[in-house]
Amino acid sequence: MALHRRVGISLLILYGVGVMVGAGIYVLVGKVAGVAGALTPLSFLVAGVAAALSALSFAELAARIPESAGEAAYVRKAFGVGWFGDCVGVAVACVGVISAAAILKGGVGYLSALVEVPRLWLEISVGLLLGLIALVGVLESLAFAAVLTLVEIVGLLLIVGAGFNADPVTPFADMVDFGSLLHGGGPLVLAAALLAFFAFIGFEDMVNLAEETTDPVRTMPRGILGAIVITTLLYFLVAVAAIRAVDPALLAESERPLALVFEAGTGISPETIIVIAVSATLNGVLAQIVMAARVLYGLGRRNRLFAWAHTTNDRLGTPVTATVLVTLIIIALALIAPIEDLAQVTTYILLCIFIVVNTALLVLKRREPSPAGAPNIHWAAPAMAIVFSLVLLAS
Repeated sequence: MALHRRVGISLLILYGVGVMVGAGIYVLVGKVAGVAGALTPLSFLVAGVAAALSALSFAELAARIPESAGEAAYVRKAFGVGWFGDCVGVAVACVGVISAAAILKGGVGYLSALVEVPRLWLEISVGLLLGLIALVGVLESLAFAAVLTLVEIVGLLLIVGAGFNADPVTPFADMVDFGSLLHGGGPLVLAAALLAFFAFIGFEDMVNLAEETTDPVRTMPRGILGAIVITTLLYFLVAVAAIRAVDPALLAESERPLALVFEAGTGISPETIIVIAVSATLNGVLAQIVMAARVLYGLGRRNRLFAWAHTTNDRLGTPVTATVLVTLIIIALALIAPIEDLAQVTTYILLCIFIVVNTALLVLKRREPSPAGAPNIHWAAPAMAIVFSLVLLAS
């Protein structure tokens, strides 16, 4: 049975913003600050530029080849090697599963401040609940995620306001101190950008909803670019507010760094922000479950090893077997692995995927024109995306 086309531009953009915002800003801003210090906003900008360049490539590819397991389909068509495309698809699914485990672990870190339940049982119960929501249907899952996305955007704006209202511990001049970049700060910014890049994970997930999106040739590119622009602006403002309001060393030590920012700027107990942070991280986990299950579904179309995943429930229209498997693996990883390790492994794999996918677009652009109605970006964008990805890996 085929997937149902029920996703429009608004839900698609909210899905993209939700999975990116849920993928780490509430958790990793402290880790980035621990590396880059006052230059943390610059690290987020570098990561945002790197993500935007690849987002342009994904926008064109999604219009050229609107399929689930999008990255695998792009690589297969560009290079004509089925097993290579399948390997990329498996890597994409792994990114979704590993990053979701990191996000689940971070979200439970916030939730444990509100609920006196052992973290082990919180991680299991929350993971199972989100897996159940993902089973119900793509429109229902994305509608629920859209509500969480709006909540988390409001939360980030409250944090920005609090950060700019606080007495500054880091002057703005230190955040734009280009002298420090020239005297040893550059490598720190790049190293921190590798961590910050984790917070942009998600725009590439959007292409895996192509078979459930109305008019994907036009809708997918607009959705991807809209989501990346909104997210980059939010992250930069949050990073400036966080470094301005709280010492970077304190941010790095905290499991709830943005709650510190809110408290520093308002003097109010941060329970409200903690609730919003929990919503954001849960949104990120849900989005990754939806994505990884669709990748496995798409792989099952051409590879018999994954034929078990290419089945949907007649009533729900969702890939039930793939969703259940993805959910269980996410919970297992959250229970056994540290969040920093999960984030770094995710970023390494994703950067390698971006290098391969951007190369695939360059090959396709030389071979055939972009279809009518699809974007036709300049070849320099995927070329620069490859360079940025290599630089981040080398850092």
